[in-house]
Amino acid sequence: MSKNVIRRKVLAPKSGADDEHESRNGGVQSVDRALSIIETLAEDDEGYRLSDLAVRTALSPSTVHRLLATLESRRFVQFDRAESKWHVGARSFTVGATFARRRNFSAQAVPFLRKLRDLTRETANLAVVDDEFIIVLTRMESREIMRSLTKVGGRVAMVTSGVGKAVLATYSDEDVTAIIRHHGMPRLTEKSIVRPGDLFRELQRIRKQGYAIDDEEAQIGLRCVATVVYDNCAEPLAAISVSGMTSRVTDERLPEIGRVVREVAAEFTGALGGVMPGAVDRD
Repeated sequence: MSKNVIRRKVLAPKSGADDEHESRNGGVQSVDRALSIIETLAEDDEGYRLSDLAVRTALSPSTVHRLLATLESRRFVQFDRAESKWHVGARSFTVGATFARRRNFSAQAVPFLRKLRDLTRETANLAVVDDEFIIVLTRMESREIMRSLTKVGGRVAMVTSGVGKAVLATYSDEDVTAIIRHHGMPRLTEKSIVRPGDLFRELQRIRKQGYAIDDEEAQIGLRCVATVVYDNCAEPLAAISVSGMTSRVTDERLPEIGRVVREVAAEFTGALGGVMPGAVDRD
């Protein structure tokens, strides 16, 4: 998992511009716009009407329609005629699934996620960093009532998630500052951390206790306890967490859940041939 900061392009409409025009950064504009459409469709399972999709992507309806037609012919999107809405297509799923398969630790994570779920009785999650966002690769659902904030494949800002903060705690202050500068600190609830100083103090606590807590910062009523899984260079490879409703993940349970998450993460790290931080210094 790279700590390098990656700028994510923001699309701006260009009236009358040729779709094949090369953008200033060397990218092909039509490809950039088509990918923006797919990313937007992936945000909502309910799909989008063409007019709404045009607003969301800041493109003209005619441009969106033209790109959708091409994407539909390749099965990257599909059209629901009954509701007049566009959705992500089967081909997008096929291509996206390669991402999880390439990270072959997803399959290896299953017994550890199951152990985490059984020990805590809460939902266990595996996530990685993708372009400075957290993406959930897989999860082991709790048998208890659960309202998942992020679906598998969903992306959330690093500063608003337990797994994101766990990973950020392994970064330098300079890298964290760069991420804040690029993506901001969105306020999702009244408990969200929105000041850099507060975040840095939180990251210091995470480094000391060995796990991060999302205390209703992404969704009221939900808590998450997370820590990092490391590769063979003691660099963050992924993060695992347990998430549950605050009525079950109480203040009294947090230290015990944190201990369990740390221990399972260390076991998973070892199974992958990884090295916990500090171990390389003792060799």
